[in-house]
Amino acid sequence: MAFVTREKARLYWRADGDEAKPPLLLLNSLGTDHAMWNAVMPLLTRDFRVLRMDTRGHGASDAPKGDYSLPMLADDALAVLDAAGAARAHLCGLSMGGMTALELAIEHPDRVMRVIGANTSAQMSPELMRERALLVRKEGMPAVLDAVLGRFFTQSFRDRKPPLLGTTRTTLLATDPEGYAGCCMAISGMKLKDKLARLKAPLLVINGAQDVSTPPAEHGELIAKAVAGARSVTLDAAHLSAVEQPDAFAGAVLAFLSEGVAQKDVSAAREALFEAGLAMRRAVLGDPWVDKSLASRNALTGEFQNFITRIAWGEIWTRPGLDQRTRRLLVLAITASLSRWEEFCLHLRAGIEQGSLTLDDVKEALMQIAIYAGVPAANTGMQHAQAILKDAGKL
Repeated sequence: MAFVTREKARLYWRADGDEAKPPLLLLNSLGTDHAMWNAVMPLLTRDFRVLRMDTRGHGASDAPKGDYSLPMLADDALAVLDAAGAARAHLCGLSMGGMTALELAIEHPDRVMRVIGANTSAQMSPELMRERALLVRKEGMPAVLDAVLGRFFTQSFRDRKPPLLGTTRTTLLATDPEGYAGCCMAISGMKLKDKLARLKAPLLVINGAQDVSTPPAEHGELIAKAVAGARSVTLDAAHLSAVEQPDAFAGAVLAFLSEGVAQKDVSAAREALFEAGLAMRRAVLGDPWVDKSLASRNALTGEFQNFITRIAWGEIWTRPGLDQRTRRLLVLAITASLSRWEEFCLHLRAGIEQGSLTLDDVKEALMQIAIYAGVPAANTGMQHAQAILKDAGKL
């Protein structure tokens, strides 16, 4: 475990990935810690030395009493960059982390290459944040638990009850109330709105279409409009978009950070696409199937396997516009409509086994298929689906 001390506060940080790669610092939201980034790490560490820290008052970092400020949090992040030996770095922060990233990039432009602000704001209601600080100082973290978790994730994500939901809940409850309140006060007193125009680093704003904490029209879109040349992307997620939609989130980050990078070596570019595609292919279909497909490559099929890994999985499935579940449902609809039953069963089985598709998802997709592709196609799909669901103990 690595720590750096600034103004008597000990701050936890860690580094993952090749030290020779460009540094990328990830900054957590209010009420989480560095582990909120776990789901995006496998994709980001291929191309970056990823630095993570626990914001003061969170995780393994100290929680000094008193009110914090956004410049204080930005200086903490700068201390981590110094400790990691990163003279310049990309920054990516979510919510409070995005505010910190913007503050650091504006006030220390020589230390920043590119900035991603996700589900963030340049101005929150000071009264609301002060009330929340007062509440947790008086009654502790359980007083805000249900309200915060309700804003963190969409209802559909909560209904699926993935392990990350329990992890996030545990982390929130374990957060020091004094540290949480101190950060609430930092958000209440931030002065970002009036200095966004000073930001010179290229900026990507990531929004959550169902984010009620920082609705895009009132927060993210206003930031993008205020910064010259800023880009934005909206994901089908609530406030913790990196947790709820890690593949789409990582895809947006990678696409933005790779802009303008010269690809002089074509073979290296092809290899990078293959590795990105392979990681996504494994995430969607599972290791056993992918290992079997790769092991069967021969003089006839080898180049074809490499081709679909690079293009279908490395180019299309990693695009940020749609989340993985939506892409899988589209594949089911298209393959059923075209009677491509082997591919239909492959994606259906993987979705059921991984928990990204429910029985209701399958039923509704097949009902839709019956209307637009015909009852015979849906009937055959129903037969395949019944067998797969029974094998998985879901029917």
